Amino acid sequence: MTPPTLGNTTPGRELKRRFLWLGLAMVLGLGLLSIQLYRLQITRGEEYAAKSVANFVKEVRLRADRGVIKDARGTILVDSRPSFDAFITPAFCTDCYEQVIPRLGELLQWDADQRKKVEDLVRMGRRNAPFQPVPVRVDLSRDEYDRLAARRDILDGVEVAPVPHRHYRTNAVLSHVLGYMNEITQEELERLNGDGARYALGDYIGRRGLERYFEQRLRGTDGVRKEVVNARGQTIEELNDKLGDNAVVAPRPGNNLVLSIDMRLQEEAERAFPGVTGAVVAIDVNTGFIRALVSRPGFDPNLLTGRVTPAQMVLLSRDPLDPMINRVAAEHYSPGSTFKVITALAAFKSGAFRPETVVNCPGGYRLGARTWRCHKDAGHGHMDGLAAMKTSCDTWFYKVADTIGLDPIGEMGKSLGLGSPTGVNVVAEVPGIMPTSAYHDKASPGGYTKGMALNSSIGQGDNNVTPLQLALVYAAIANGGTLYKPQMVNRLENLDGQTIESFQREVVRKVDLSPTHLKAVVEGLVKVAHEPGGTAYRARMNHMRDKDILVASKTGTAQVARLGAIRLKTHQMSFFERDHAWYAGFAPADKPELAIVVLNEHGGHGGSDAAPTAMAVFQKYFDLKKLDATAPPPRPNQPYTPSSVTRAPGPDEAALTRGVRPPARLPGDDEERTRATAD
Repeated sequence: MTPPTLGNTTPGRELKRRFLWLGLAMVLGLGLLSIQLYRLQITRGEEYAAKSVANFVKEVRLRADRGVIKDARGTILVDSRPSFDAFITPAFCTDCYEQVIPRLGELLQWDADQRKKVEDLVRMGRRNAPFQPVPVRVDLSRDEYDRLAARRDILDGVEVAPVPHRHYRTNAVLSHVLGYMNEITQEELERLNGDGARYALGDYIGRRGLERYFEQRLRGTDGVRKEVVNARGQTIEELNDKLGDNAVVAPRPGNNLVLSIDMRLQEEAERAFPGVTGAVVAIDVNTGFIRALVSRPGFDPNLLTGRVTPAQMVLLSRDPLDPMINRVAAEHYSPGSTFKVITALAAFKSGAFRPETVVNCPGGYRLGARTWRCHKDAGHGHMDGLAAMKTSCDTWFYKVADTIGLDPIGEMGKSLGLGSPTGVNVVAEVPGIMPTSAYHDKASPGGYTKGMALNSSIGQGDNNVTPLQLALVYAAIANGGTLYKPQMVNRLENLDGQTIESFQREVVRKVDLSPTHLKAVVEGLVKVAHEPGGTAYRARMNHMRDKDILVASKTGTAQVARLGAIRLKTHQMSFFERDHAWYAGFAPADKPELAIVVLNEHGGHGGSDAAPTAMAVFQKYFDLKKLDATAPPPRPNQPYTPSSVTRAPGPDEAALTRGVRPPARLPGDDEERTRATAD
């Protein structure tokens, strides 16, 4: 036998080495297998278990019909229209980012930004809820629907499903009241679902107005339908019958809202209002329910419902007229001479003045070294309280402010709700400003001076109200001193039209007003519209056929820019420097039913640019009252069809391109801001 040579291995040693490497490979393989098993069974076990079940049975969400919104007579203003949306279910989307989404992007003509947004949505869905469909395109056109249907075989995880979309039949009319809907945010999704709601990624939620305030009542409860599917998420129709009777849980539709607004009166207010910007509100003086509400300009909720493009938002944000602001409640203005009813009530309550108290008006009022001008340069001569109300003589009210000071006027205004939110709730609102001496000591440089009381007495200076607040003031004067909470929903109904909840009038408080003082103020307001020389006399004569209806009225022209040495005509001023035209009143004065406030923002003069609107709406109200007393009731649930009538001609709208919007208040100019023009 030949002895082993140095450096050579024996067959036994070679065999041992091979066994060693084989053993190491087996151990390594078992280790990798164990790691993979742990990942599949422990780390992602729930996901794959769910996926295996989903390969057999999938739960399809059945969306509940959102409740409709109707006017007071049952005409449908807002409902839902059928449409189709495209969804991706992340768990079924194989080669999603490399194949499916690029193909989908080509079919739907996405740009790079849209494609990236969809990829991010699918990644979020895969991480949070892989079996929940993610909406990637809403409201497909017919051509888009056909293209997706034709290529369904190469779009794993993509499905097209019918989804109701909100339809606002009134377009921009009542847009601030109705609101709109858009996609729920991730923060809202987590917060609302944590409170027991059942929202999903891509759901729409109410924004603003009634859609927001009554979201949970309008929304309803979704149902579910079980379907047999294959591994690609495609339905196997022939196996669905084997799921039994419990395969479908029907959705429960949301509640319907019935408003207090009558669209026939609303249309007349829209037609008769000439303003480019401004507001009209008509309110039942005995309940606080709103019968018509105009805020101009508005916006089209149909354009904002869904995914709003950046370009659309830029247009809205840059619009100098601020169409998203509800001018009835979310913006405040100097009320001008419509505020004089407050000053008169404070004057009578003080005991220093009576309706027959006479003040001489030489064309202004001298206080210290300054003269506060009346709108009539030549003066009105000797005026008692009622004549001053009729002609809107400023000097009589300057005398009141100089005599009793600002605080009694401020206290009267606050008792009637000025300076505080009305509690309307459905729409956003601002509190306005009802200044007192304490307010000026804090807010005005140098503190309170008597000149501030003179400005406030005629509705200027820091005195600011919303049109809704002013309507409630006149409603309270009309009904004897009851301040109501404003409301615009009469009741909630179920799908069958049965009443679920009725809303009753709500008293905020009874204001301590002397019947004698109220009677005197109403008498003065009647003179404004029914006696020659009254600032609303011509408007009533030209725009009301029923001359026997007593209309208590007050017009106002509120200055928004400092007076110059020479008074300019309205057409000589840029739009944003023009005065605000106001009207406030109620009818019938002897048995009040309806109060109306009109604000023609930058419109000119109250008597010519606001009062005609109110008179036309009053006439329409009484015409409708007669018609409804004899005509058969309308058929409920008829879809609203916009009227063909157009609004009254407004001011030179080209003026909007001239000038710059001035500040609402000119700091330090309280004693300079006196009336520029007649009401």
